[in-house]
Amino acid sequence: MTDTATSPTGNGGWGALSELPGNPIMWVLIISELLVFGAFFLGFGVSRMLQPELFRAGQAMLDIRLGGLNTLILVTSGWAAAKAVQAGGLGRVALSRRWLAAAMALGLAFLVVKGIEYADKAAHGIDIETNTFFTLFYLMTGFHALHVVMGVIVLAIVGWKNSVENLETGAAFWHMVDLIWLILFPIVYLVR
Repeated sequence: MTDTATSPTGNGGWGALSELPGNPIMWVLIISELLVFGAFFLGFGVSRMLQPELFRAGQAMLDIRLGGLNTLILVTSGWAAAKAVQAGGLGRVALSRRWLAAAMALGLAFLVVKGIEYADKAAHGIDIETNTFFTLFYLMTGFHALHVVMGVIVLAIVGWKNSVENLETGAAFWHMVDLIWLILFPIVYLVR
């Protein structure tokens, strides 16, 4: 028999992570992803200090409206994910699935807007090799977009295997995706 006080599957052996909603393994993933993005942000900041004119010129070529629209989309999708958790906690599985579907649809809308932005840059001959700014722009936003894709998949699985723990776990990942964008957007698009 397994002692739940010390077993990772019983959540008791995870220390402070045991107190967080959802599965502690997801929190290990979230922390590691935040560290990776933190390294990206640090690299972006150092590169901006070394090449301020290049970064100002690159930022001037970004469409702040598309970035702002994507911010609104992701914040709204995070709200929908939170509503899914709330509905699941009340035992309203069908309603939680509808909220998850809304969060997923908004995640897909984010990807469409990002695709429009990338297509515009490609039409102007701008790609990942254009300069340091656009190398970091594509790496950071592309890596984030990959997390949006993974988040949509996680939310779909959570909708299928609907339980409060699964809802909390999926929503935690989705909120991490939101948080990263809320940091990435001003750093890349706005801060001059």
